[in-house]
Amino acid sequence: MKARELQNLGFPRGEIIQQALTTVAGAAQAGVGKMEIRQTMRTMAEDPETHLNDPHFGDFAALWLVASSNGTCFKEREEPAPWRQWGAGLQQGAIEQMRNACRLPIAVAGALLPDAHQGYGLPIGGVLATRGAVVPYAVGMDIACRMKLTVLDMPVEDLTRRQQCLMRAIEEETRFGVGATFRRRREHGVMDDGWGVTRVTSSLKDKAWGQLGTSGSGNHFVEFGELVLERDELGLAAGTYLALLSHSGSRGSGNAVATHYSGVAQQLHPELPKELRHLAWLDLESGDGQEYWQAMELMGRYAAANHELIHRCIAENLGAQVLLDVENHHNFAWKEMHGEQEVIVHRKGATPAANGMLGIIPGSMATPGYLVRGKGSTASLQSASHGAGRKMSRKAAREQCTWAEARAFLAERGVTLMSAGLDEVPMAYKDIDTVMEAQADLVDILAQFNPRLVKMAGGEDPRIKTRRFR
Repeated sequence: MKARELQNLGFPRGEIIQQALTTVAGAAQAGVGKMEIRQTMRTMAEDPETHLNDPHFGDFAALWLVASSNGTCFKEREEPAPWRQWGAGLQQGAIEQMRNACRLPIAVAGALLPDAHQGYGLPIGGVLATRGAVVPYAVGMDIACRMKLTVLDMPVEDLTRRQQCLMRAIEEETRFGVGATFRRRREHGVMDDGWGVTRVTSSLKDKAWGQLGTSGSGNHFVEFGELVLERDELGLAAGTYLALLSHSGSRGSGNAVATHYSGVAQQLHPELPKELRHLAWLDLESGDGQEYWQAMELMGRYAAANHELIHRCIAENLGAQVLLDVENHHNFAWKEMHGEQEVIVHRKGATPAANGMLGIIPGSMATPGYLVRGKGSTASLQSASHGAGRKMSRKAAREQCTWAEARAFLAERGVTLMSAGLDEVPMAYKDIDTVMEAQADLVDILAQFNPRLVKMAGGEDPRIKTRRFR
């Protein structure tokens, strides 16, 4: 028998196929006939237990029995894990990725949120609960990408009256762009954390320190705006406040961790079909699984430290006090109890929304974001969207959108843009209010954030000049 024939019987590629070929060759050398070998391997695929005592096939039967029953190799579920979709008109590719994720033998349940769009493996805006295993690509390549909002004790009129001071504070207290660093490194206790938990994180410590307090590129931003509270909430009286909002993650270090352990997972699961390769997993009882989990949690603390420094340093730069502080990860995995079992909940571009939990769901550079309180929906695995979600790819945005159109949109909404790429203009995103309406059963809206002064990486429009204050 050849490998292809064994694969057609249901044996996965990789170690299992190699062991099957060795077993078949050994049986043939022992004088077992070809017809008998084929028949044995055919029944072995479905029922290895009946061959455990076979002198020629028993060892392989035991190996296959364990591998096919404990999820250490891919054996598609007889029925996909249950999942539910919020919102209409989602990308077909994102829906297909959610379906694929629920075919995994480790999958328990899933949810597809109204901002969903296609990503690697699990869609962005996708939630996946698994049993005993973590999927690095389902956490995301920017581990612990997150939001932070602080309300400052400054009059909201300062958004226009002291705009130059606000711009200077952003420019001086964070950095944008791929590989951006501070010449004079920032200090934070996270750099005394356990960077030696893995060889990978140990090698990244110096790079991480250089990027501590920076914002990066892509859809990351720091912006000032108005936070509108319709009623007394969270210790604040109803009214309009000046607030600072940031979005970024664990920078180059988190990406390096994700890249390394995604590669390890794929090497451990060569049997996965092409459409599932980016959903390769690590058993949490294995050394690799334990390493990834510890590295992921370290990246979570590092990303939180980045935001803490950005907000603290900007507030100090402006001589302001913080009245309210809210933050949340939206690219991460948690050990949670759902029903009677502990599962690993991956939220890739999804906001935790347990009952009473606060979160931030931004729109775009010129559309509102929302401060929300979770309702604890079990159907969504206590999750909500992480934003409006992209309406078009970055390439399509650069081809179809124009700065003239973007400038008109920004001016109409009173937004000053310090810098950004054309692929981040508001027209590239879905309508945030439609997204919020589609998940009204997942979160309550407590306050609305209206961006007024926005800074992102880039600046392709020649009319947008980033002022240099340094």
